[in-house]
Amino acid sequence: MTGSDRPVVLIVEDEPDVAETYNLWLADEYEVRTAQSGDEGLAELDEGVDVVLLDRMMPGLSGDEVLARIRDRGLDCRVAMVTAVEPDFDILEMGFDAYLCKPIRSEQLHDTVENLLERSNYDDLLQEYYSLVEKQATLEATKNSAELADSEEYADLRDRVDGLQDDLSDTLGGIDDDEDFIATLRGLSDVEE
Repeated sequence: MTGSDRPVVLIVEDEPDVAETYNLWLADEYEVRTAQSGDEGLAELDEGVDVVLLDRMMPGLSGDEVLARIRDRGLDCRVAMVTAVEPDFDILEMGFDAYLCKPIRSEQLHDTVENLLERSNYDDLLQEYYSLVEKQATLEATKNSAELADSEEYADLRDRVDGLQDDLSDTLGGIDDDEDFIATLRGLSDVEE
């Protein structure tokens, strides 16, 4: 966080009207930085940035490339892809924390930023779990059951989610019931706040 004690949100969006709308929605609660290209976004990115809202399709350096460079730098920020690109199975290899399909509403953007800030307090195993669950939910919301059933990548994702859930359950004392597991995770996030 910066000297202002407000979380820093970096908006990387090549459409100025969209970037300004997000800025207006968030400026009361967060310190907001904006960038209109991938290169400009990387220049604005430093250790003080807590959340990046990243457009996937931009001229020049794409959001996918910016995301890869953010992860290569090892920066400890959460990244939400905010894009008009319908997700496909290629998202499984991407290092984002949330995926929002445009158009989005103010409440949706606020909820996403808040959730990502909360996740910043979690340990690595829990962050990985939530990232994978987010990808699973994104695909389940946009793909039909036949597409999911035919996808080896999706089956691998489900196996990874189940494996992480087992690891987390063991860490939390052997919680086997899915509802108890989710309730315990929610309780942990409340304690960490």
